[in-house]
Amino acid sequence: MDEHKYVHGYSSRENERLLDQADVLTELLHHDTRYSAGCSVLEAGCGVGAQTVVLAANNPETRFTSIDISQASLNAAQSKASGAGCKNVVFRKADIFNLPFPDESFDHLFLCFVLEHLNNPLDALRRLGTKLRPGGTITVIEGDHESTLFYPPSRDAWRTIQCLIDLQKAAGGNALIGRELFPLLQSARFRNVAVSPRMVYADASRPKVVEGFTKNTYIAMVKGVQEQALSAGLIKKEIWDNGIRDLYKAAGPEGTFCYTFFKAVACK
Repeated sequence: MDEHKYVHGYSSRENERLLDQADVLTELLHHDTRYSAGCSVLEAGCGVGAQTVVLAANNPETRFTSIDISQASLNAAQSKASGAGCKNVVFRKADIFNLPFPDESFDHLFLCFVLEHLNNPLDALRRLGTKLRPGGTITVIEGDHESTLFYPPSRDAWRTIQCLIDLQKAAGGNALIGRELFPLLQSARFRNVAVSPRMVYADASRPKVVEGFTKNTYIAMVKGVQEQALSAGLIKKEIWDNGIRDLYKAAGPEGTFCYTFFKAVACK
């Protein structure tokens, strides 16, 4: 993945958003990601380590090798892991499409919010698969922006979301890739593919989810591409402002918000 094409950017605010996302989604996405003691896991595209620290804490006797193409992200990940007391993770700068590991050198593979940013996710899965030992597993987690549901309804809010989808596509990614995990993993020749939807729902009765996900993760993600969207002429400033205001209504006392992630597990 070309780090310069990461649609969300590498700002400190983006790092905070990723950490907020991981905090609020820990139980939903990772409660069933468990590895046996002594096994080795390659985490591809670890970013700032938001998922890494969760995996390492939940599997203290598992050895993780976490890679990313961005040195800045790796530095942030190393700092976060050290602060969390993670001693079972090694960080390394590496490209998914040119992996510096011998074939069949890992027991498991893990990817979270990575394939959506790649222009050839199938090739990435095939290359990663060569590093997995026979009988090992791969776990992939992705979102799907068109799974977004919110109330009150707003066309302008949807226009802001569409800007993010379009910008990610222009950068070679796919913000709707969650729905494609089953055929992608099958095409990459993994066996026993099983996909489970993981839905996040927020309303005023769940204030932590409203704050942590609706506001600090999802709306922050959309707001993060404002400059790109306006510069590309995808939307007018007035419509953008209206749309963001309406998204915040979904996080208000009478609003609701819903989003679906997809988690796939398969074997080699």
